[in-house]
Amino acid sequence: MTAPLHDQRRGSSGVRLPDTQQGMRRRNLSRVMHAVATHGPLSRAAVASRIGLTRAAVSTLVDELIRSGLLDELGPERPGRVGRPGSALAVSARGPVGIGAEVGVDHLAVCAVDLRGDIRARAERRSANRGRAPAPVLTELSTLVRQVCAEAHQQGLAPAGLAVAVPGLVARDTRTVVRAPNLGWRDIDLSRLLPGDLPLTVDNEANFGALAELWLGEESPEDFLHVSAEIGIGAALVVDGRLLRGTRGFAGELGHVPVRPDGPACPCGGRGCLEQYAGEGAVLRAAGLGAGGVGDSGDPGDPVSTSDPGGTGDPGGTGDPGGTGDPGGTSDPDGIGDPGEERGEVLAERAAAGDESVRRALSDAGTALGIALTGAVNLVDPQAVVLGGALSRLAPWLLPALERELSERTAGRACGVTVSRLGSDGPLLGAAHSVARAVLDDPAGVGMGGSASGEAQAEAAQRT
Repeated sequence: MTAPLHDQRRGSSGVRLPDTQQGMRRRNLSRVMHAVATHGPLSRAAVASRIGLTRAAVSTLVDELIRSGLLDELGPERPGRVGRPGSALAVSARGPVGIGAEVGVDHLAVCAVDLRGDIRARAERRSANRGRAPAPVLTELSTLVRQVCAEAHQQGLAPAGLAVAVPGLVARDTRTVVRAPNLGWRDIDLSRLLPGDLPLTVDNEANFGALAELWLGEESPEDFLHVSAEIGIGAALVVDGRLLRGTRGFAGELGHVPVRPDGPACPCGGRGCLEQYAGEGAVLRAAGLGAGGVGDSGDPGDPVSTSDPGGTGDPGGTGDPGGTGDPGGTSDPDGIGDPGEERGEVLAERAAAGDESVRRALSDAGTALGIALTGAVNLVDPQAVVLGGALSRLAPWLLPALERELSERTAGRACGVTVSRLGSDGPLLGAAHSVARAVLDDPAGVGMGGSASGEAQAEAAQRT
């Protein structure tokens, strides 16, 4: 996917470079990279005009970036311009790539995105991960990461880092999943279980989905609330083009906002959470398509935690010590097919075919979602609400009830609700692009092997 992800004003990582001559040089290298990435191909003179430096200074910076393999010279600019034609510059298609990975409840995915925003390699695997120990899940993910990195190397590309999106709470400035109820994980340090040869960042999938919308969305505003769902429901708030993470990094847990305080129990420990009414499992049950799955009022089992240091035992009593089988029959929790089946697609297809039970279940989910969103909208007053993930596929049947609740309950005029064009790819793309942006934000921090500095990559993903 080619995408305009390089506007330095939008979600810039804000790498804190020192106020020294060397720091000034690194900032100027970044300014050149962003100018070419956003507006290129450009001549040296055009870059100088855009960023306000002299042509001589820009020429020196450009030469350094060309030697580093980050910029390419394409030859003389097209005719029609006044004066001597300059040599056009473009972001290299053979430079570093960002590796993004996603751990889902029923899938694993990895992709490589280059500095131009193009996907250069991708691998995906259907996997029933709910209730499985972390070690076998992350072993499978590591296999996909190595496969994508190998494909990138074959194209002359150098992986700059790895960013992993997970469906759970991630402690700020760490790589520790504090709690992922829909996986059954608690206090898992992913750096202990993933390859250590690339700089690693870990973040909540909703945060990466919102960043993807900010960078890749068509005319996305500077202030919006991004709501996404697969099995669970998450949200992320973007304010002035930057992700609002919260003190601990836990902001955006919309799925666990109570809709009915006396409602059914939720795996998070609360009652009546939004996920019990608008989560995928809840909608499937309401439509008569399944009797179990995520969002059941039953106890999902104790979460896997660091009390099982290797993450390979069976602390949750799942009856699957290796974590590779089917603990408790989770391979088909919703009763509508194997874990590889796109349940969201099933709902969309049946709703489109006129299935009244499915349409009614989706309308009820839209009502619950609208009630939960009203509190957030009244509190932060965003320009828009953006529906992503599985919600984007189901929007035609969710939106009428959702917008009605927002209209009736919002103080003042309700904000608009839009649908993301990225669909379920948002978190994966956001993860990969966060690594690519770290290179643009600090090109001098890219090592000889193409890896972004740990500081740059952490700043790109752990935004305030």
